[in-house]
Amino acid sequence: MNTDNFYSIDRLVEFGLGIGVAQQMVKSMNHALSNTYIPGTMNPMGAQRQSSTFFVVLGEKQAGPFAEEELTRLIAGGEVTKATYVWKPGMPKWDLAENVPEVLKLVALCPPPFKPDRDKL
Repeated sequence: MNTDNFYSIDRLVEFGLGIGVAQQMVKSMNHALSNTYIPGTMNPMGAQRQSSTFFVVLGEKQAGPFAEEELTRLIAGGEVTKATYVWKPGMPKWDLAENVPEVLKLVALCPPPFKPDRDKL
C-alpha cells in the first residue's frame, strides 16, 4: 500500500484517530478547568456567574429580594451596613452582613463615600 498519498486509507485512519484523541483531550481539559477553584472567588472557573438574591432587614422590616447590583446600591447609599441582617437562599438563618462573604465582596467592590477635602478647594 502506498503511504505517501494523503488520501490513502492508512493516512485517513491515522487522521481520524488523531481527531478522536484530540477531542478526548479537550473534553478532559474542559472538565478539569470547570472544577478548578480560584482562591478568593468561592466558585469554580467554569461556572457561569449567577447573580445571587439577597434579603435584608431595613427599618426593622424584611426587604427583598435584591440582586447583587441592587444590594451594591444599598451599600453605597449607606442603607446596608455591617450591622444589617442579611439572608440569601442556602443560609440556615439570618446573619449580620459582616459575616456573609458574598456581601463583604460587594462592600469591597463599592467605592467609599466621596468627601471633598475643604483645604484643597
